[in-house]
Amino acid sequence: MKHLFILNPTAGGGKRTEQVRTEILETMETQSDPWELYETQGIQDATRKVSEAAATGEPLRVYACGGDGTLNECVNGAVGQPHVALTHFPAGTGNDFIKTFTTGTEHFFKLQNLLDPQEMAVDIMEVGGRYGINICSVGLDARIAADVHQYSGLPGVKGKTAYFLSLFANIGKGIARPFEVEVGGVNYNQKFTLICLCNGRSYGGAFTPVPEALPNDGLFDILLVDKISRAGALGLVQKYAAGRYREIPKLIAHVQNTEMTIRSDRKFPVNVDGEILYMQEATFRLLPAALRFFAPKQAGF
Repeated sequence: MKHLFILNPTAGGGKRTEQVRTEILETMETQSDPWELYETQGIQDATRKVSEAAATGEPLRVYACGGDGTLNECVNGAVGQPHVALTHFPAGTGNDFIKTFTTGTEHFFKLQNLLDPQEMAVDIMEVGGRYGINICSVGLDARIAADVHQYSGLPGVKGKTAYFLSLFANIGKGIARPFEVEVGGVNYNQKFTLICLCNGRSYGGAFTPVPEALPNDGLFDILLVDKISRAGALGLVQKYAAGRYREIPKLIAHVQNTEMTIRSDRKFPVNVDGEILYMQEATFRLLPAALRFFAPKQAGF
């Protein structure tokens, strides 16, 4: 079996890059299996590399060494390849997908724990030909994420400052947007603050909208967040982030399904594991047990 390490040297601001690189080199020198360390050169390079490595048809384990964006790119190269298994050796800022493992998450940070792992089949999300393993969303949070780059390059703007500038700007433009949503044979045609589809549990570094979501139960956990006023935004966001949606059923509806379609009269940003697509009609489909994922034996849901 070959081991392929996909290292994104810019993930997490590069803070763990040298540590991860050194741990890979020192650990794998003692292993008899063939292995390769590949450092990505740009956007979608990880997807290309994983796809090329998988094309040989030989058993392959892929280690996404970066953040959730690196993991997402590796997912897109590995889906549909039954001889490929994937894991996350974290080097990012949020590392949100592995937070779905409610026990033993810290064991992902030591490579030795990933060399003698447990393996599981996990569900995958698909929208517009793009695959996601964690969380998709439409609405306010996707708009904020899509516009962050407009502020991150400004003089003196660093880190989370760009996020908050995008947050305030998008709230100023209006919190809710009109969408037509079709799910489970029911049609909703109204303004929504946001719509979230959870396969995993955490995103954005601090949001856990559905803390009971599981990536191997064959279902999306969907939250439909009704329109709210600016005055009520802070309280709703706090409960949404903490997974307390059941406390406000008049504002947040929770449904489970395997498919949902969202339409609008104009293109809107769609967040797929932190990556942004622009669509006017987005159909989300759950692909059950579509990816082999391996994790430390100490980790569990």
